[in-house]
Amino acid sequence: MTSLRSCFFLASLALPLSTALAAPPAGRLLAAQCAQCHGTGGQSASGIDSLAGESASELYSEMLEMKYSQDTGDIMHRQARGYTEEQIRLIANYYATLNGGGSGDGGSGGGSKSGDD
Repeated sequence: MTSLRSCFFLASLALPLSTALAAPPAGRLLAAQCAQCHGTGGQSASGIDSLAGESASELYSEMLEMKYSQDTGDIMHRQARGYTEEQIRLIANYYATLNGGGSGDGGSGGGSKSGDD
């Protein structure tokens, strides 16, 4: 019986350790570069668009447009070229899962940025 208790005790110690070592969301590390302009957690404190809560498909489409555009006049076009399409999808999915900012539609793509609804 003592060895069974010891096993449960050791298992209970390992559980918090395994939880603490869990990997962050797949796009979080990739999105770290975005925080410089779009704010920590995708919520901009400046005039630049917040990304948190935006539709993943909308963010993905916009980033692909920038990636393949011939325009090199702003930083976003150059930043987008540095990512693969899969990395862009991971970033878009990450921002769509965050609360606040964006269109406020929870990533469904149904919101209007212009407020004309």
